[in-house]
Amino acid sequence: MILKIQQIFKRLLFILTISFFSISVYAQRNKLQPLFNGKDLVGWSKYIDKRGLNNDPKHVISVKDSLIHVTGEEFGYIATNKSYKNFRLLIEFKWGEQKFSPRENDRRDAGICFYVNEHDNRIWPKSAEFQIQEGDVGDLWLIDNVTGYVDGLQTQPKDYARITKKKDAERPKGEWNALELICMNGKVQFIVNGVVVNEGERLSVSDGRILLQSEGAELYYRNIKIEEFEL
Repeated sequence: MILKIQQIFKRLLFILTISFFSISVYAQRNKLQPLFNGKDLVGWSKYIDKRGLNNDPKHVISVKDSLIHVTGEEFGYIATNKSYKNFRLLIEFKWGEQKFSPRENDRRDAGICFYVNEHDNRIWPKSAEFQIQEGDVGDLWLIDNVTGYVDGLQTQPKDYARITKKKDAERPKGEWNALELICMNGKVQFIVNGVVVNEGERLSVSDGRILLQSEGAELYYRNIKIEEFEL
């Protein structure tokens, strides 16, 4: 009973902290800065599995019609050259048509990894992930033994630990989805189309790059903006 009360108290404290932060964020929205200029991938580095850094002969990730186009043909990602700690990220995505081996028969999959070490380039680097997968947009993945607390309970270190979303807010294939990621002092909040779908805190990683995955499915990204906070 005492443990349950403690969990409820921690949950309420988390909500109050994030709510206060969200109010502050709302008042400072003019400080959002573009992470993608709509023309090229300046400010980003590219990594393709088995090819390495900035070696993408198949144009797996490119700019097309002012959008970031990910074919998904090979696993990889683009990552910000800059590291971030306390921030608010806005991004929109929608699915394309193509799917590739080894996931041609699976649901379309991608993701936003964050708090990635600047020297850790591999599939997939130690990080936390805002999952983008058909039916699972908003799941939280902790990669390579990253741990955190969810609903007052500590996660166990694993290669891949999944915390499922609390609500379903994603839109059907072909429509744009608006995602918002808030990271503040080890607390994270995932928002999908205006709905809070997941939260965590006390992550064992707290600073690093942001990366957008290519994971066997075609998709598009646009309107990528970020706001940093000094706390």
